Amino acid sequence: MRTAAFFDLDKTIIAKSSTLAFGRSFYQGGLINRRAVLKTAYAQFVYLAGGADHDQMERMRKYLSDMCTGWDVGQVREIVAETLHDLIDPLIYQEAADLIAQHKAAGRDVIIVSSSGAEVVEPIGQMVGADRAIATRMVEEDGRYTGDIAFYAYAEHKAAAIKELAEAEGYDLSESYAYSDSATDLPMLEAVGHPYAVNPDRALRKEAGSRDWPVLVFTNPVSLRAKMANIQLPTKPVLAATAVGVGTAAAAGIVWYARRKKSGD
Repeated sequence: MRTAAFFDLDKTIIAKSSTLAFGRSFYQGGLINRRAVLKTAYAQFVYLAGGADHDQMERMRKYLSDMCTGWDVGQVREIVAETLHDLIDPLIYQEAADLIAQHKAAGRDVIIVSSSGAEVVEPIGQMVGADRAIATRMVEEDGRYTGDIAFYAYAEHKAAAIKELAEAEGYDLSESYAYSDSATDLPMLEAVGHPYAVNPDRALRKEAGSRDWPVLVFTNPVSLRAKMANIQLPTKPVLAATAVGVGTAAAAGIVWYARRKKSGD
């Protein structure tokens, strides 16, 4: 059977939150105001300092769901496309890029699994050579976000989507791999035969220790363009996987703020 490697995105492949990285661009595009920038900058600090537990994720989800209501979907995608490489390129962990290359060389599909919005996750997936992306999908009406979601890629919903995708694609999950930094991704890690904790939060580090899961430490963000030059990108667009029948409630993050990291930092 085929096998796959499932990667969380934030603090696993990239050194910050993927959605936070676009805050300044969304501000410049008129989607958020200065007050929102300051509020999200503080949230980024909290996120980087200690991660986010379930309650913090729920508060974040509600705030961001309300914020993005009414946004023009086309404008969001355009902003992401225009600024993606400059913002995300310096944030990719070299260690993650190496792992992606190794899994692809071994013939495994690489799937990004993130609670961030598909508008952000899918283009990043294409950048790093992923074959698919499982991501949060917002409800759209007349080209604008309603504030509700069609699928929230979080906690047990990630695991359900992985299992459904495995059944559809013929992946042997007992021989597949998963990587994450957060204890909220325990269901995802439990779904595969080879789970890895990457830069784990306190709760996941404790859980990994009790279960004898390997712990990886990624510390070296590197220019994606330089590092991924030799990795073959998929010839087809990254496909966003959705979970049929998985109940969802509330929206996940579309925009958080982080100052752009200068190349070479």
